[in-house]
Amino acid sequence: MTVHFIGAGPGAPDLITLRGRDLIAACPVCLYAGSLIPKAMLGWCPEGARIVDTAPLDLDAIVAEIVSAHSDGLDIARLHSGDLSIWSTCGEQMRRLDALGIPYTVTPGVPAFAAAAAALKRELTLPGVAQSLVLTRTSGRASSMPEREKLATFAASGATLAIHLSIHVIGQVVEELTPFYGADCPVAIVFRASWPDERVLRGTLGSIAEDVAASGLERTALILVGPALGAEDFGESALYSTGYDRRFRPGGGQ
Repeated sequence: MTVHFIGAGPGAPDLITLRGRDLIAACPVCLYAGSLIPKAMLGWCPEGARIVDTAPLDLDAIVAEIVSAHSDGLDIARLHSGDLSIWSTCGEQMRRLDALGIPYTVTPGVPAFAAAAAALKRELTLPGVAQSLVLTRTSGRASSMPEREKLATFAASGATLAIHLSIHVIGQVVEELTPFYGADCPVAIVFRASWPDERVLRGTLGSIAEDVAASGLERTALILVGPALGAEDFGESALYSTGYDRRFRPGGGQ
């Protein structure tokens, strides 16, 4: 018996990996985060599968479901939104499974920031503009931020910021970032990236707080900030330049 932790992607059912889809179809038990996983994915579960929405459950109850399936020798598909490597709560579940001696696998998923960039049709790292992307958030009730991980610290680098779980404090975000990026810095808010009701707000640090207030958006939105969101006069990478000598095109393609 194995627990398969699966990153279900940002929302669109066809953005899950083939491996993730096939694991769902092979597991007689499916635990899923009901508030974030599209119901269409549950259609891949085998007939007669036990399907449990974990949204109303605490960690002890979730682990109890896993232990019960383990006792019956049943494989479990454990679905989480986005990718499992960030803000997925998988770490605490895997720690419990390690202690119990229950085996598990991890299948990555498309992260929300990638779906948001696709919606914007923007590359988040551009030559001479930004070559780093910072994934971060602000403190919340469920998890506070470490003292050294402040928006101002990341903003000082000038990198593109992907700020999760923070739309409800957009005013605070603007206040902390404006001294570093300036009021004219481009900002994009992507609500429920890749879902049918996806919405995109574009503005600047000087305007975005009012735009969000007028939109009524309160949750499930990603904030992207940085010059790369609006740059058009950036240089081209040398990788594909005529004279660039590289392993797969020795002599610069001459």
